[in-house]
Amino acid sequence: MSVLRIGNASGFHGDRFDAVREMLTGGPLDVLTGDYLAELTMLVLGRDRLKNPDAGYARTFLRQLEECLGLAHERGVKIVANAGGLNPSGLADAVRALADRLGIPVRVAHVEGDDLAAAHPGTLAAHAYLGGFGIAECLRAGADVVVTGRVTDAALVTGPAAAHFGWQPAEYDRLAGAVVAGHVLECGAQATGGNYAFFRDGDVRRPGFPLAEVHADGSCVVTKHDGTGGFVDIGTVTAQLLYETSGARYAGPDVTARLDTVRLTQDGPDRVRIHGVRGEAPPPTLKVGLNRLGGFRNEVAFVLTGLGVEAKAALVRAQMEPALGEVADVRWDLVRTDRPDAPTEETASALLRLVVRDPDPEKAGRALSGAAVELALSSYPGFHILAPPAKGAPYGVFEAVRVPQDAVDHVAVLHDGRRVPVAPAKDTAVLEAVPEPPPPPPLPPGPTRRAPLGLVAGARSGDKGGDANVGVWARTEEAWRWLAHELTADRFRELIPEARDLPVTRHALPGLRALNFVVEGLLGEGVAAQARFDPQAKALGEWLRARHLDIPEALP
Repeated sequence: MSVLRIGNASGFHGDRFDAVREMLTGGPLDVLTGDYLAELTMLVLGRDRLKNPDAGYARTFLRQLEECLGLAHERGVKIVANAGGLNPSGLADAVRALADRLGIPVRVAHVEGDDLAAAHPGTLAAHAYLGGFGIAECLRAGADVVVTGRVTDAALVTGPAAAHFGWQPAEYDRLAGAVVAGHVLECGAQATGGNYAFFRDGDVRRPGFPLAEVHADGSCVVTKHDGTGGFVDIGTVTAQLLYETSGARYAGPDVTARLDTVRLTQDGPDRVRIHGVRGEAPPPTLKVGLNRLGGFRNEVAFVLTGLGVEAKAALVRAQMEPALGEVADVRWDLVRTDRPDAPTEETASALLRLVVRDPDPEKAGRALSGAAVELALSSYPGFHILAPPAKGAPYGVFEAVRVPQDAVDHVAVLHDGRRVPVAPAKDTAVLEAVPEPPPPPPLPPGPTRRAPLGLVAGARSGDKGGDANVGVWARTEEAWRWLAHELTADRFRELIPEARDLPVTRHALPGLRALNFVVEGLLGEGVAAQARFDPQAKALGEWLRARHLDIPEALP
């Protein structure tokens, strides 16, 4: 087979349940993947396993297989998913039991070795990001279903591709091409118009899920099944390529893909060809995600209606201060959603958000709830809150560390029970930053207009632990010539005031007409800590696009 068709049916734990059936029935497919894990998901699964040692995997995946395992078997589609979470062997056993109950003769294998909790006491979950060669071993031995724990998202594609085409560990260009394909597929409908800056370019009410037609040289065509919603074009693929990446070197356990070599070509309706990707040796270390409980968190939102919003906010803050004096972390945010002479009470109201965090659940509970409730008849006029304060809830902290590749026992557990060790990368290279290439020639001087950046540029943003990433791309060469000179790291800080005192690194990717900004520390201790209004920075790019600059009138 000269082309391997790899589809995706899940971008996160909680994605569209029917996607597995849609992908299996919508058109030709050889492998169906599912990404169920994220930093927050590992924390949630860790808490589940504290209650039940047999838990720790994505049960949604089992329910999807109950509906569709027979369909996949009939059509000869292999299934590869990281739904094993903290307990891949437990999920593999559950899939075998399900197959036996349904009378479907499938061979189930799993990958393990990512769990490093024993080496990191005090963590709820500690997992290394493994590569794709464990998955490849399972498939080469004849597995129909492969479940894993914490592998890189792209490994769900590199593993099947390496197994199918017989790639060896040093075939870096081919592996890098598959990594890029995997990165485009990993978030599901984000490659087919979901969460897309220019969503009005097509009908995205129910976007289909993506698939990649992978070739033996590592190139691929990203597309979707005919008749499904959404759309695939250079813009949707560019947006996903920039998502949660940083510089030109995109490092993984098997290969470092050079994103500055990626070339995109529109290959027909809903078809984008990815080619030219170069690869380099992977780094000598693996990323390890550490999740631990950070303490307890509570929140209350005071509604401030009508006149004197700032004075009302000052009053309630002063009234609450005695009760919050011993709380470890207190954050107030006044959100001015109110308008003058508003036609409805809701649009006449602002929100004063109070968030407290403390190691002691009592301080994060009673200190907030009791003090807030007691003010009901003795504070600002119109006092009310959005919901009654509750007990403090535990929150998590994510930290990324690195360990040597050979510190992890990566093992493929085949369908017949044999255990095959997967060797760490033999050749490695320490990552170095790629110098920013020379910018394109600037546009000639001319008249400008004050307008939102989003008129000429798209953006997509996300989180990596406590850091935020914002990818920005231009739709035309003229817009790129302006953007590359205008949107510096300093200008980014001006447009995003939260970033003014934080390290901001800009990475240029001229082949994509794109800039990628990494803002260190914007998200504090990560999404589970819920320290920010948008804790995963999902809308940070859209905020940036809404900011006004002096844009040349020559740009459309």
